[in-house]
Amino acid sequence: MSDDTIRLVTIGRIFRRRWRLLAIFAVVGALAGYGASLLMPPRYTTSASVLLPGAWEDRQLLTQAEIATSSVVVDRAAATLGWKGVRGSDLQHQVSATAADGNIIKISSTADTPERAQRLADQVAQQFVAFAARVSGDNTDPQAAEELDALRQTVVETGHRITQLADAADPGQTVEGVQARTELEKLRTTLQEAINKLNQSDPAANKTTMVVMGSAARPAGEAPPTRMQLIAAGALLFFLLAVIGHLTAARMSRRLRTEPEIAAALGSVLLGTVDVPERAARRAKGRGPRTWFRRLLGVDVRWDTPAPRTSVDEAGRRIRYRRVCARLRDLAPASHRLLVVVPDRDEIARLAAGQLVAEAGSGPSPASSSRGYPGLRVVAVSVSQPMVPDRDNDFGVLVVLSAGNWTAAELAGIADACADAGHEVVGIVLAGTVRGRAARSEGHLRDAAPQALAVGDDATGVSV
Repeated sequence: MSDDTIRLVTIGRIFRRRWRLLAIFAVVGALAGYGASLLMPPRYTTSASVLLPGAWEDRQLLTQAEIATSSVVVDRAAATLGWKGVRGSDLQHQVSATAADGNIIKISSTADTPERAQRLADQVAQQFVAFAARVSGDNTDPQAAEELDALRQTVVETGHRITQLADAADPGQTVEGVQARTELEKLRTTLQEAINKLNQSDPAANKTTMVVMGSAARPAGEAPPTRMQLIAAGALLFFLLAVIGHLTAARMSRRLRTEPEIAAALGSVLLGTVDVPERAARRAKGRGPRTWFRRLLGVDVRWDTPAPRTSVDEAGRRIRYRRVCARLRDLAPASHRLLVVVPDRDEIARLAAGQLVAEAGSGPSPASSSRGYPGLRVVAVSVSQPMVPDRDNDFGVLVVLSAGNWTAAELAGIADACADAGHEVVGIVLAGTVRGRAARSEGHLRDAAPQALAVGDDATGVSV
């Protein structure tokens, strides 16, 4: 597992090298969101408001909101609407009610068309008001109401009788007549005040009437999630999943990327690094449908390795190969050969090995004043089942590979195969890609690679 910290530069590298793959994931996510929108028909939502006059506590408003969505109210609304095949239980999950500020019950409805959503909200609001009024009326005692009406009628008749008595009294000629009229007026005032207090204490008189505050507005657009929202959410979700997948794969990857790790896994020393033009490496991977598809997706180049450096020129790259050959000359006599082991399917290492063979062959001859380079024999070794030819006249093994492609266990398997065949790993050469247009170098690598494979095919015990 890699312990590298995930930084913004890592995210930027994913975007830069995997933008085609991320774009394809986003398109697939958008198509998935579109498919989900086809399975989910459009929904439209609207609401109607009911005003509750008077003073109400919060818990009372919550109770009224529960009553507004009760099965009794919804069943009555369904019966009034008369929609074919739609019952109250079917509309139960399409209606909701909340208590808003100002003693207002907000009844919301959802349907598959704007017209049905509007009608459903209006009908539920009306049925709620009618049901609340009926409940309030049923709570009044009929006998008490009749007695109260009779008492009011008696008070009215008594007031009329008092008026008649006052008119029949002596119209202000004597002190007794004035006093009688004054007493009668006081008695009538007292009766009127009593009946007013009785009316105020009457529960039926205090009963407030709920009011529907207009018809529900017809929805102008779909309720979320809309089709566009589902498409955007699908594209974003798949895009993030692709990025997270890249980060998770890099985090869980056991492939060795650094020179010390590779040297420790093979149990040898690093003799140098060589460069292979990026264009030549891509061309060496072939032109089949699979290669074309990988190149189209942009997965033919690793994203978790440093970006290829820009090559100066062909001469600069050849200097690196000559320096490696010079170090090999110091390790092995010119009369001996070195077995160059290249992991199978490592095209970069294969091109680098071919270039090493070409440079070693063009070096000074053993008979010259300068000692010649040792001979090189290239073999391709399967990483899953490594098999190295037995030692013949070989002085040792030179392993050529590229970084970031092999795990420590795979490299240790190659080292064990070399030891089992009687070879000693005398050095390691790391090959990496560089940018730059050098037609002569690429042509030279194309000529050298077949030569390397031809030498490797002649070796016994080679697993290609």
